[in-house]
Amino acid sequence: MTDSVRTNDHRGLRVVVVTGLSGSGKSTAIKAFEDIDYFCVDNLPVALLPDFLKLRQESSDDLWHIALGMDIRERSFLESYPRIFSELRQGGTDLEIVFLEATDEDLQRRFSQTRRKHPLVGEGTVLDRIKAERQSLKDLKGMATRVIDTSNLNVHELKRMISRLYTVYPAQDTLHVNVLSFGFKYGVPMEADIIMDVRFLPNPFFVKELRDLNGTQEPVIRFVMQRGQTELFLEKFTELINYLLPRYRDEGKNYLTIAVGCTGGKHRSVVITEQLKEQLAGLGYPVTAGHRDIEVD
Repeated sequence: MTDSVRTNDHRGLRVVVVTGLSGSGKSTAIKAFEDIDYFCVDNLPVALLPDFLKLRQESSDDLWHIALGMDIRERSFLESYPRIFSELRQGGTDLEIVFLEATDEDLQRRFSQTRRKHPLVGEGTVLDRIKAERQSLKDLKGMATRVIDTSNLNVHELKRMISRLYTVYPAQDTLHVNVLSFGFKYGVPMEADIIMDVRFLPNPFFVKELRDLNGTQEPVIRFVMQRGQTELFLEKFTELINYLLPRYRDEGKNYLTIAVGCTGGKHRSVVITEQLKEQLAGLGYPVTAGHRDIEVD
C-alpha cells in the first residue's frame, strides 16, 4: 500500500468528520448521524482515516455514508489532521467537516454539571483549558464545511438539525431543498442558507378566530393567500429561488435550507413554506418542508 493518501480513490463515499470543542455536543451529533443510517465511528485516530476509507471503498457492504468523531481525545490529532484532511480533499474524497462549538460560559457550565474532566492535558482551570482548546482548533474551524454553535441548542434540537442537514438521499448530483418555517422571536435557524422574512404580510394572529390556529389549517391559509401581495410575492420569490438553485448546484452544493420566518412561526411562515414547497416540487426539485416553531407555546 502506498503512503500517499492521494492515491486512494475514495470518490463515491460521503464522509462527515464531526469535530470541535470538548463539551459542544459531538457525541449527540454522532448519535444523530446513526439515527439517519450513517456508518459511525467515534474517536477514530486520524492517522487511520486513509486506510479506513480504503477498506470501506473495497468492502462489498452498501455503506457509503460515514460519520466519524475526531478531536483532541486522540493525542496525534492536532499534529496530523491538517495534512491528512487536505490530502484527502485534494484526492477527490467528499470530506465534510462539521465543527461544533459553544460559548466559554456554556462549555464551563456543561463540564460543571456532568463533572467530566476536560480532555486537554495541562495546568489551570477548566475555563483555561477551554480557551486553550479553542485556540488550538482555530485552523480546523477555518477548514470546516459547517460550523454549528450549540450554545442555545438542547439535545433534541441538535439531533433535529443534523437530521435536516444530512439525511441521506439517493442521488448525490441533485440539489435537495429543505424549506423550514420559524419564528424570529425564537431565533434564526443556524442551518439556514437563505432566510426570507415574511412579516410584511398581514398577520392572522390579530384575527381572534385565527389566533389559535396555525398555517396548516384552511382558514389561515385562505387569510394569507387571498391577499394580492402574497400571490405576487410568491411569484417573485419562487422566480428568484429557481434562478439561484442551479447556481448553488454548480458550486457543488447538494443540500440547501431555505428558512421562512414570521414573528411566532405559526401562521404566515408556515403557509408560505408549504406554498414554496409545492412550487419547487412543481419545478422538479426534491424538496421537504418542516415547521420548527409551530407547536411552541
